[in-house]
Amino acid sequence: MSSKNDTQKSARDTTRGFTDEERAAMKERARELKAEARAKKDREAGESDVLAKIAEMPEPERAMAQRLHEIVKANAPDLSPKTWYGMPAYADRDGKVVCFFQSAHKFNSRYATFGFNDTANLDDGAMWPVSFALKALTPAEEARIAELVRKAVS
Repeated sequence: MSSKNDTQKSARDTTRGFTDEERAAMKERARELKAEARAKKDREAGESDVLAKIAEMPEPERAMAQRLHEIVKANAPDLSPKTWYGMPAYADRDGKVVCFFQSAHKFNSRYATFGFNDTANLDDGAMWPVSFALKALTPAEEARIAELVRKAVS
């Protein structure tokens, strides 16, 4: 007849001092840490790519894109910066773009655009705006964009 202590000893790997469950938990945590490091590296690479694209823009779009970048980061810190069609964009945890900036210069347009994709939580009845023309950013536009970004990720 075996005692409780014998059962506990047999569940332990005597060569390492950990149970199978403890080793499995440690392996899972190691995988989590690697995934977090990979995500951080991807986020840093995305941020670097976005800042490089912004730096390539002519004024006044460069200043506008830089300010939009700051607004999105401040109001939706969980979104990851990335480039999308060569323009600054911000994606959710699944990598789906929530919002983006389009340069007027790059697309030979009359105005720049700040827009949202269908992953943004902006639904308001049967119809709502998802793209906004930008000629300049005043404090009023900045406040409205910050509000929209917060709503988009809510």
